[in-house]
Amino acid sequence: MQAIDTGTVNLRWCAALLAGLVEAGVEEIVISPGSRNTPLTLAADLNPDLRCWVQIDERSAAFFALGMAKASGKPVALQCTSGTAAANWFPAVVEASQTGIPLILLTADRPWELQQCGANQTIDQIKLFGSQVRAFHQLSEADGADNALRRVHQLAVQVAQESLWLKPGPVQVNVPLREPLLPEETPPSLPLSGEERRGAAHSCPSPDKGRLGGVSFPPPAQLAQICDAISGKPGLIVCGEGDYADAFPSALMALAQTLAAPVFADPLSNLRFGEHVSGHLLSRYDAFLRDVTFTGSHTPQWVLRFGTMPVSRALQQYLSGSQSPLHIVVDMQGGWSDPLFQQALMVRASPEAFCQQLATLNPQPAARSWLENFMQAERENGAVLDADPRAEALIIRQMLSILPEGSLLFSGNSMPIRHLDHYSGNGMKGLKIAANRGASGIDGNISTLLGMAAVHPGKTVALLGDLTFFHDMNGLLLAKQANAVIVLLNNAGGGIFRQLSQARLEHAQFERYWLTPTGLDFSLVAQLYGLGFERIHGADGFAAAFDHALEQERTCVIEVML
Repeated sequence: MQAIDTGTVNLRWCAALLAGLVEAGVEEIVISPGSRNTPLTLAADLNPDLRCWVQIDERSAAFFALGMAKASGKPVALQCTSGTAAANWFPAVVEASQTGIPLILLTADRPWELQQCGANQTIDQIKLFGSQVRAFHQLSEADGADNALRRVHQLAVQVAQESLWLKPGPVQVNVPLREPLLPEETPPSLPLSGEERRGAAHSCPSPDKGRLGGVSFPPPAQLAQICDAISGKPGLIVCGEGDYADAFPSALMALAQTLAAPVFADPLSNLRFGEHVSGHLLSRYDAFLRDVTFTGSHTPQWVLRFGTMPVSRALQQYLSGSQSPLHIVVDMQGGWSDPLFQQALMVRASPEAFCQQLATLNPQPAARSWLENFMQAERENGAVLDADPRAEALIIRQMLSILPEGSLLFSGNSMPIRHLDHYSGNGMKGLKIAANRGASGIDGNISTLLGMAAVHPGKTVALLGDLTFFHDMNGLLLAKQANAVIVLLNNAGGGIFRQLSQARLEHAQFERYWLTPTGLDFSLVAQLYGLGFERIHGADGFAAAFDHALEQERTCVIEVML
């Protein structure tokens, strides 16, 4: 019997691995070209159930995959060659870990005999990402035996599940491969065996059911204790970014009505826009919570929080100053979300289930004047903000007004997300707002945007600063395959530092080390990547430029000089 060549064994090994991922529901794979990952690349290209994306820059590739997983709720696979290639994934892996985004990291590697002997392009890839991954798996060198192929196929199903449950996040699979990397004869396709086609028994749960495996109810005794502690007392509901089920907004608003409690909705909670918006929802709090007279006379006796800590510094300071109230944090992923050191009471339950179950206990509402005072402050500050003539305010108001139902707005960090928090308001039109706030990094934002645009069915728009744009210009390589509109707020450098204590330094020193204007002509960047481009000064002409960009069948950049 003729022995199977090493290249063919490699291909079958990688094909079994990818087939298991596909069986578990993986549909997308992002590939960065290289030599050692050749069997993985061929196996992906020959698999009819995988959509392959090619991004040369590994850092941008990882953020592109993160964007797709962020928008779809499904695991996305990444693969690259050996050496430092995978190390370029690290910022995106950190973001995925912090925000619970399922990524499957397939790192091609040299075989054991080339390790620790000075072989070129060889580093220690074992547990390369440390504590940032939910699990790590080291494969053996490729094995053509039937039982080995079945095992690697089944392992892939396991890996996809590990990326989703209990706490979603990235999983690394290290894949050592021996040369020769190419089979003697490359097949036109890789028909899967019956073992590999067992069906959808292992399919990933749909995003609507939550990536966490269904509803988790709060312990009845703990729920009764909470009901007794907050019943009839003035309190606040605070909602940050979270992986909320579709049933959460209506359940939350019903609970807020029962408790006569205001709901402070961060823009990334995706509660500011949609049919659920009610009179209990606040979006202008960043303005009125800066008034010490108001905050000093409105101290809550309890705070109920869902999701991550909100963007607003004023809200954070308000909560931090309220040391005596009961702080309740609902989180079913097992994390400890208490950055203000409030000694919070952690409830391990689905947010929607918690709201529904607490409402059935019929807690008494607070005095009506408590809610009315917050709503009055919301109206008064809303009127002021809606009349704000500054360019940032005008642009955000016009953008949100023009965007069609079902659009996705991705925000950069630093000033854009703060402008959005301050000026967005709320409305009945369904819009989704996203950002990379897990580690709040400046890197990879363009790639994340384009990854989300690749799978989001509606219009996709970004609000980015000039330094954020500069940090990920390589990500624009995929702009022709995933159309978006980028609103580039050019304030000549790190504008957020103007808000911080560093701005008091001598101007030349401040500009060189903190403001760091690039002086780049971004129209040339747009030309390089074949993008539409328009430059405006302030908000003059923004609405017309934005309308025009949304009509284009290509990625467009609107540079706003501030």
